[in-house]
Amino acid sequence: MTDPLTGRNALLKGSCFCGSVTYVIFAPPVLSAYCHCTNCQRLNACPCVHTIHFEESDFEWTHNEPHSELLDFYNNPLKPYKRRIRCKRCGVGVTSHNSNTRRVSVWAAGLERDSEGTILNWDVAKPTAHIFYGTHVLAANDELGKWEGYEGKSNRLG
Repeated sequence: MTDPLTGRNALLKGSCFCGSVTYVIFAPPVLSAYCHCTNCQRLNACPCVHTIHFEESDFEWTHNEPHSELLDFYNNPLKPYKRRIRCKRCGVGVTSHNSNTRRVSVWAAGLERDSEGTILNWDVAKPTAHIFYGTHVLAANDELGKWEGYEGKSNRLG
């Protein structure tokens, strides 16, 4: 998909489970990591989530229906600058928006895949680290660095 205003080509595409909510991303991520923070654990009901952060200018919704028909919002009272966005139809969390950093986060599980289930353009999306690993509930035995907070901005744990 090409952005008609800028002529940029999409690097990644994604959607909710039912496919009602869709989006494209036009630039490489600012961050791609497995997040083990307690907010991600509780908001996603899983031990960690592969979060991918982009500048909001590199993210675009592509569904045809009005947002009010498709999107539901949750503002975290502990971090009011973070808004979680999910599909009203299937309930899947699609993105998160941080108004302080002006970034959008998507989760790798929602990215477009080929017929064998492999995420398209994996080299663009693949994680580089485990972040907030100090609160992990599932050990990760891989070669990626484990960080107390954000990669390169906190203490390395492993």
